[in-house]
Amino acid sequence: MNHFEGVINRKGTSSVKWDLTKTVFGKEDVLPMWVADMDFKPPQEVLNALQDRLQHGIFGYTFVGDATADSITQWLKKRHHWLVNKEWLLYSPGVVPSISTIIQALTDPGDMVLVQSPVYTPFFSLVEDNERMIENAPLVYQDGAYTIDFEAFEQSLKKGVKLFLLCNPHNPSGRVWTQDELMKIGELCNQYNVVIVSDEIHCDLVYESHKHIPIASLDEKFAEQTITCIAPSKTFNLAGLQASAMIVKNAETREKIANVHKKQGFFTLSTFGIVGMEAAYRQGEPWLKDILIYLKENVKISKEFIQKHLPELHVVEPEGTYLLWIDCQKLGLSEKELTRRLLDKGKLALEPGSKYGPGGEGFVRMNIACPRELLQDGLQRLHRALH
Repeated sequence: MNHFEGVINRKGTSSVKWDLTKTVFGKEDVLPMWVADMDFKPPQEVLNALQDRLQHGIFGYTFVGDATADSITQWLKKRHHWLVNKEWLLYSPGVVPSISTIIQALTDPGDMVLVQSPVYTPFFSLVEDNERMIENAPLVYQDGAYTIDFEAFEQSLKKGVKLFLLCNPHNPSGRVWTQDELMKIGELCNQYNVVIVSDEIHCDLVYESHKHIPIASLDEKFAEQTITCIAPSKTFNLAGLQASAMIVKNAETREKIANVHKKQGFFTLSTFGIVGMEAAYRQGEPWLKDILIYLKENVKISKEFIQKHLPELHVVEPEGTYLLWIDCQKLGLSEKELTRRLLDKGKLALEPGSKYGPGGEGFVRMNIACPRELLQDGLQRLHRALH
């Protein structure tokens, strides 16, 4: 695990996480544990593949070929026991652009799109920016964990929802939805003829005793009504390469999405996105096994520290992702005051819970995908801010 130790200075690399703290938080002297990328280098095999391509020295127009498609389908087969035909694949610079493209392709202005708050912030902004209506069936937070209120979920579907944005594994809570939960979601969406857009970007970052299940893999009819969005960006820390894929079995749906891409003038990924994605899926598995062990230990260290030094806080147990969703409600602080203490006293930049919609108030999201040295620093800053 030594290759995950040692802090790499990311300042001055146009890093959103490290170089935009003044813009986002109004302060530069804070430790950023907000944006969901890792402070680790990706697998050496990926760096080698990128270096080899760089050495070639010519970067003309590049297409996404069968070799890259095969790397994706083989990865899904091996890691998630899901047989995907390479003809089902469409490419995009990222999952967020993918979701926007899907909204434009499959809905009209004024249509309703269902979300489950608290949830990844762009789920709200993408719907609103595309002039669609948000329908929210909030998750239920009880006894320190999240579940789905299926009665409320069905009531929302009955209103004429066209799309449902599913987050699995869930960001920010770290829930990995079970087969039973996914079956209920799939059956209800099938019953009400609602397309499922499943954001599975964290699908490979799932801890032992939990299992990621692609909802489209559970039933043929689910596969026909689901668009699954994946990327190597979270798994292997490659967000800056801007490469992702949509898995769309239904040919008519696939054509509608491809037509929006055509209108946008989008037709391929960057050279380094293609090379990095293929190398990661072909050769990154040993690195992934190691990082999951390291991250699991980071979760353990964080939980033990908070339980000991900040017992009024509650860490929602993450079943996947490298994000801690921390319940600060017992402090009795307004979000404004909580944020002020974190920034002014702790010099710590975390995501405020309200960004994730109704039900997020009183929480913060903390990214623990960093070397132990940074993690310990961040935990001490959290203690200093709130003690």
